[in-house]
Amino acid sequence: MKLKVCGMRYTKNIAEITAIAPDYMGFIFWEPSSRFFKGVIPKLPASIKKVGVFVDAPIQKIIELIEIHQLQGVQLHGKEDPSYCKNLKASLAQKQHKGQNTIEIIKAFSIGNDFDFDRLKPYEEVCDYYLFDSKGKLPGGNGYTFNWEVLKDYPATKPYFLSGGIGPEELDNVRKFLETPASKYCKVIDVNSRFELEPGLKNSASLKAFKKSLSKNNKN
Repeated sequence: MKLKVCGMRYTKNIAEITAIAPDYMGFIFWEPSSRFFKGVIPKLPASIKKVGVFVDAPIQKIIELIEIHQLQGVQLHGKEDPSYCKNLKASLAQKQHKGQNTIEIIKAFSIGNDFDFDRLKPYEEVCDYYLFDSKGKLPGGNGYTFNWEVLKDYPATKPYFLSGGIGPEELDNVRKFLETPASKYCKVIDVNSRFELEPGLKNSASLKAFKKSLSKNNKN
């Protein structure tokens, strides 16, 4: 099972988390966020994919930040519709045609008990992953989990990230979930605020212990 640590902000802390070797590291480029990233992302090992998190951003702005930071993933956390994702995918394909690496598109959805999975169908061909987060007032970072039981009705084969308030206390619940059929297409556990000392500052010791325990699950 892969791990994504999102909401990174501080250079020294980025180095600490890099030493833990997550599979993905997320940087939020939405200014209202308390984890808004400014500056330059330090060079990371090739084994860690840099993901830019955006909320209804102009596509050209995303392209610019991909080039500045050499992002390998784009996470869309707003109300981006399938047409938007299609246009972004086409823009990224042009960059890849010029010899640049593949850039993954991750479309986030806020999940409540009444989530309609039919909403996913129009996105099937225009993104690489879904990300399921807790439904709240803000786009992500709400600090609590949703009922993962709803994922038993997941109708697609698209791989997804599991996010939303996952902290150290959820380790046993994560393990149990990963043993259920509902987790078949879950490829990445995404963590953020519940591992923080303050917004954007991650507790490296806690994350290290979590990753070690998570890696004992041999799935994927």
